[in-house]
Amino acid sequence: MPELAQARTLLEKYKDPLVAVHDGYLSTVACIDLPKAGGDGELPYKAGGMGVHFFNPGTIGPVPDPAKPQALIYEPVDGKLELVAAEWFVPLQLAEAGAPTLWGQTFDGPMPGHHPIMPEGMSHYDLHVWLFKDNPSGVFHATNPTVSCENHAYRFAEAAPKHLHVGH
Repeated sequence: MPELAQARTLLEKYKDPLVAVHDGYLSTVACIDLPKAGGDGELPYKAGGMGVHFFNPGTIGPVPDPAKPQALIYEPVDGKLELVAAEWFVPLQLAEAGAPTLWGQTFDGPMPGHHPIMPEGMSHYDLHVWLFKDNPSGVFHATNPTVSCENHAYRFAEAAPKHLHVGH
């Protein structure tokens, strides 16, 4: 998909997490993984890792911009952070037409914020895109079974997010 290749090229500079911080991305410190798949009332995430999210609040808006993800996702490997994915999200209150789409993919959600790394009240839609690491579950799947938080000092094992039911 040429659009994904273009996004990968634009985001390549963020392989250095200090460049991401310089451009307004803030580390959540926690390495997120889901030890078990989502169940009843939860989003259908497979068990797997996500990694360390760096959020940029300045990119939040009602329309996702392929060049400006709201989060960059890093995997801790041998004491360093390796860029593995990006995440686009739109807060529920800004998604007037329902679930947004990007690259022909409908965003997951809506879901509550992922406490403690974001306010629980920040209900949103999101789309994970594995631009820098192969994901056997698919390039647009939220979790990646090959991403590990096992040896990260700030591992945060969470359950799949609840699926919120809203009318649009």
